[in-house]
Amino acid sequence: MKRIPAIKSVMTPFPYSVDIDAPLADALRFLRDHDIHHLPVTERGNLAGVLSDRDIRLHLKRKQDPAKTRVRDVHVEPPYIVDLNERFDRVLRAMEQRHVNTVLVTRNGKLAGVVTLTDVCRSYADLLQKQARPPSGDDAA
Repeated sequence: MKRIPAIKSVMTPFPYSVDIDAPLADALRFLRDHDIHHLPVTERGNLAGVLSDRDIRLHLKRKQDPAKTRVRDVHVEPPYIVDLNERFDRVLRAMEQRHVNTVLVTRNGKLAGVVTLTDVCRSYADLLQKQARPPSGDDAA
């Protein structure tokens, strides 16, 4: 039987992050400039939460000025944090149970990667493609 892979096999490594006291406008610009949707939020070097473009859009619908708003006013906490060697299936179960879309992955307590639902979908699609065998041409109809 094959081993279940660790979460590190599907994470996006070396993610960007944003400080909790950064202006929301700067975080939004950063997300757009780098074409990403989630940013880990740090406070004094520790993981404090996650900021998503969706969270920002919802906040801005209430007519909040992003130049006067800080990341701390919008980010989601507490973050779901796992070690990079945690089994992928356990992380998926926890994501489902906790209703979270983003996992912060650490190595020795430091941010090492991010896993989002997009990463999970990509991994699952890859698995399905590997399991499907192309027809050999010798199959009888």
